[in-house]
Amino acid sequence: MALILGIESSCDETAAALVESDRTIRAHRLAGQEAAHRPFGGVVPEIAARAHVEMLAPLVEAALADAGVMLAEVDAIAATAGPGLIGGVMVGLVTGKALAHAAGKPLIAVNHLEGHALSPRLADPGLAFPYLLLLVSGGHCQLLLVEGPGRYRRLATTIDDAAGEAFDKTAKLLGLGFPGGPAVEQAALGGDPRAVPLPRPLVGSGEPHFSFAGLKSAVLRARDTGAYSPADIAASFQQAAVDCLVDRTRLALARSPGVTALVVAGGVAANQAVRAALEALAARHGLPFSAPPLWLCTDNAAMIAWAGAERFAAGLFDDLDVPARPRWPLDPTAEKARGAGVKA
Repeated sequence: MALILGIESSCDETAAALVESDRTIRAHRLAGQEAAHRPFGGVVPEIAARAHVEMLAPLVEAALADAGVMLAEVDAIAATAGPGLIGGVMVGLVTGKALAHAAGKPLIAVNHLEGHALSPRLADPGLAFPYLLLLVSGGHCQLLLVEGPGRYRRLATTIDDAAGEAFDKTAKLLGLGFPGGPAVEQAALGGDPRAVPLPRPLVGSGEPHFSFAGLKSAVLRARDTGAYSPADIAASFQQAAVDCLVDRTRLALARSPGVTALVVAGGVAANQAVRAALEALAARHGLPFSAPPLWLCTDNAAMIAWAGAERFAAGLFDDLDVPARPRWPLDPTAEKARGAGVKA
């Protein structure tokens, strides 16, 4: 039985957790920064990095106290090493390195996306490899064949903006507040998803990838007409985004025989309309559907500790000179998708 200390600091959540390899979450501490970033309508990297510096050490101490263990009793330190806002990533990784060195414990540098990719297995012991994963977070929108820790095959990515970025931009355009994703989902509850004619980029095409830039632009034009309520625009946008996600995932399923389940993870996976549509898609293909509980969808340290536990079991450790990375693809062998600004 391995006990892993996980550290997460890739964006605007500072977190520390202790997770055992039998999926027992011994402790989880998280400090958000919403109040600090709300006046700016989005995450300010410098503010986020400074907050991580202030919060991380007390959170680690509190997590250890909650679990009733000393650092010496931990089997390994798992810290997010990217991708993300580089200032925050450096804070967490350097802290992880220092703790690993001081305690004489192995360091596991975790790809933040791998944390999301493996998080469904923390909540669902029956989820077996290989599964098809729709990874939808603030900066990433990918379809991946998940074969095991460190073994990912990217089937699709975004050729411009990610779904989470489109949700955040829509919230900002409509004045719905921050964070944008939950604000759009809440506003959509009071709107008509058929009220505003919005595009579904790439739906029905043979193109495997995603595109949301045009949908964002269409939201701006709809707002500027003054003909639609914010609730109707939010509902219509959310439905268009769901249609895009389902269509691309359907195509990936057709090209992925032998998968054990359809899985969704990442911040956008907390959206109930997204989850319901994907669950229905899985049912039509005769597959189980798996999604983490809502608190595991957003950034957290439990998923980093669990990814560390999976890598620990596979003997995947890192040297103390492992770098922090602002970009870090899960599948470095994947061909670059057409277009600029690809979230590889």
